[in-house]
Amino acid sequence: MDNIISEYQKWKQQGESLRVQAKQAMETRFRDLLLEAARISQEYHRDFGASLKPPPSVTAFRFKAGVSAKGKPAVKKTVAALPASKADPKVAGLLKQRGQIQKKLEVAKAAGKPTRNLDDRLYEIEDELRLAGGAA
Repeated sequence: MDNIISEYQKWKQQGESLRVQAKQAMETRFRDLLLEAARISQEYHRDFGASLKPPPSVTAFRFKAGVSAKGKPAVKKTVAALPASKADPKVAGLLKQRGQIQKKLEVAKAAGKPTRNLDDRLYEIEDELRLAGGAA
């Protein structure tokens, strides 16, 4: 009887050790995946000027995109890249609006406020830019 009890306790101890190792491995993998998701989100924001949305089942992932040196001047560079005589005032206005909406969107996300209206407006502005032939 003592043999069975000692074997059970040994098995339980090994199981606990394995459980702790699995827990640590899962936590490490989770952090690595979150860091990778944040990096991809930041790169996407920097390259395309919009934020990625997590799937509907993920309700608590928040990433505050830092304003990078590359992200802000992009709007100004696009307007500056056009010759002054050919710069379309409508495109310039849309680019300015897009920059303002993006700033408001970042502030709202950082504050944890709803961003659906801002996302929709940003999408509309980018559509207008594509139709006007400007850089989106």
